[in-house]
Amino acid sequence: MQVSDQSLKSFIVDSGLVARKEVAAAESEAAERNIKLGDALLARGALSEDDLRRMQAHIMGIPFISLASTKIDFAVLSLIPEPIARTHNIVAFKKTDDALEVAMLDTNDLAAIDFIKKTVGLKILPRLTDAASMKAVLVQYQKSLKEEFGDIIRAASRAVTGDSSDAKGLEKLAEDVPVVKIVDTLLRHAITQNASDIHMEPMEDKFLIRYRIDGLLHDAMELPSAAAAGVTARIKVLSRLKLDEKRLPQDGRFKIEADGERVSFRVSVLPTYYGEKTVMRLLREGGGGFTLESLGFHGAGLERIYDATKQSTGMILVTGPTGSGKTTTLYTIMDIVNTPDVNISTIEDPIEYQMPRVNQTQVRPDIGFTFAQGLRSLVRQDPDIIMVGEIRDTETASLAVNAALTGHLVLSTVHTNSAAATIPRLVDMGAESFLLVSTLRVIVGQRLVRRLTADREPHKLSADELAQLEKKVDLERILTVLKEEKHLPAKATIKDIPFYQPKEGGESADGFHGRMGIHEILHVSHEIRNLILKNAPADALEEAAKKEGMLTMLEDGIYKAARGITTIEEVLRVINE
Repeated sequence: MQVSDQSLKSFIVDSGLVARKEVAAAESEAAERNIKLGDALLARGALSEDDLRRMQAHIMGIPFISLASTKIDFAVLSLIPEPIARTHNIVAFKKTDDALEVAMLDTNDLAAIDFIKKTVGLKILPRLTDAASMKAVLVQYQKSLKEEFGDIIRAASRAVTGDSSDAKGLEKLAEDVPVVKIVDTLLRHAITQNASDIHMEPMEDKFLIRYRIDGLLHDAMELPSAAAAGVTARIKVLSRLKLDEKRLPQDGRFKIEADGERVSFRVSVLPTYYGEKTVMRLLREGGGGFTLESLGFHGAGLERIYDATKQSTGMILVTGPTGSGKTTTLYTIMDIVNTPDVNISTIEDPIEYQMPRVNQTQVRPDIGFTFAQGLRSLVRQDPDIIMVGEIRDTETASLAVNAALTGHLVLSTVHTNSAAATIPRLVDMGAESFLLVSTLRVIVGQRLVRRLTADREPHKLSADELAQLEKKVDLERILTVLKEEKHLPAKATIKDIPFYQPKEGGESADGFHGRMGIHEILHVSHEIRNLILKNAPADALEEAAKKEGMLTMLEDGIYKAARGITTIEEVLRVINE
């Protein structure tokens, strides 16, 4: 149920909470920017988000609940998994035999209510709450989880016993109940924390467990050094690696199911001075159901990618360093073009997500099955669309270009620092310029920045800070895009661009949760093609693309900082890395 602008206006005017003149001005702004009256009042500072929620609750007849100082039983709280609670701002706080009361910031999120109803099998009673309450309850998740998992692991670590001197001893140790419990709990904890990697590092006097969350490593736990052999052996058993091989690196893979979600773990074991270090990459199967919009694409750049996906031939390339989300972007594009009337084949290393109706092939360099050999075979499989995990050598580049020339749409990644630098890189790999102009459609450069939590704080830039920022980026270009996409009024100036900073001690310790892409989308236009034929350098290609409306990664990052998605400091940290 939505509260109409007229109902909200009547309530505000009758209550006298906001001056009539202010309501009239907000109403005019809402009409000009094509937004809701409530959003216009928030933007003008006439109301806080919590004031607006209380009004909406009163108008809709939904109870309003404050949980800021309420300690919730973890058994009730954990009925809604933390990732769902954070994503949808919905928490469970009271349970009866047949019903579950949930507090929400948006009671119109029917998808979240329906999901929880199916999960817990109880009647769901939605209640509106405020941001402070939501923040306080989400903090309880962290404290409760850390206590729960930490206690289990520490108790199990003390119970670890066994001989790790030979293969039989290691095999027995890997099946030991405390070791199984430690590994199972660590994996579940990492999934709950939305970690992308788990690092298990043996040291002289301890066994350190670290999680990479939102791109940064965090210490998760310290275990006794005696637990290292058993934990490593257990992971080797799961990954089908050699238990008694401790001198050479090993790579493996396994899957588990947690909270109804299938997760693959890509395992790397490396000998170090104090023992074997294990790193596991977490890969959630199905690719997470992303859309290009949810990944951070917007405006003209988004349209250019959609236009490229409608072509039956050519190349769409995604570029960036390791860990910049290239594969996720490619899978999202592949999901768009994955229709019943096309045949999609891939050659990957490794296969990170399984996709329905897509023929996915894993390269095996150890037996001579490389990207190039796989690509040669794929073109004989009558594909319409080909995805090549990475173009990394002359042969693969040549085959990919030829496949795009002969009636296929080719998706792939290249390791370069910017979209424009991809073209000289392909030329260096032996691709002919005159062939590139016929095949390249769009090149996407990207990085990942951490997202601010909902309880971010406004941060007005001083004149000096604005001057420093203008030395790095053209704020006028960003201002124009913000106006075109209706995030700022038509008469706004650079001084009106809002920025935000993290609020420490809120929903998360550092004020960030999750990540989003910052992008540059280089459309290979007529002018860009002429420059490619002249073997123009990357700088000249980028300058031409900017004249045609391309936002650079830095500009897109500042655009997202202006929208309150991230901070200027975070953008500069990522771009300068």
